[in-house]
Amino acid sequence: MATISNLFVDAGATYSNIITVSASNGQALDLTGYTVASQMRKSYSSSTVFVFTASVYAAQTGKIRLQLTPQQSEAIPAGRWLYDVEITSPSGTKTRVVEGIVTVTPQITQI
Repeated sequence: MATISNLFVDAGATYSNIITVSASNGQALDLTGYTVASQMRKSYSSSTVFVFTASVYAAQTGKIRLQLTPQQSEAIPAGRWLYDVEITSPSGTKTRVVEGIVTVTPQITQI
């Protein structure tokens, strides 16, 4: 079962977040050779999707990084979105490791 973690994104700003993936024994999962994907949608069945740039940040310590550029975060309408993070092992096994709500706050300063 995926861990629940809610995120907050400021529209128009750079976003970066590090997530640590743990094995069932509580130790950091070695992500060597794994790939990562992460999307946000308004609802589970929504066809509108925004994609985090997701990557393995520090494989041996189980760290994943989610990122958005200012242009990417600015394109997301303010409000609440659902997201998840899936990892794929070198053998092709997919696992959802994190899920939750992303709250996007609107940009005020526009320069």
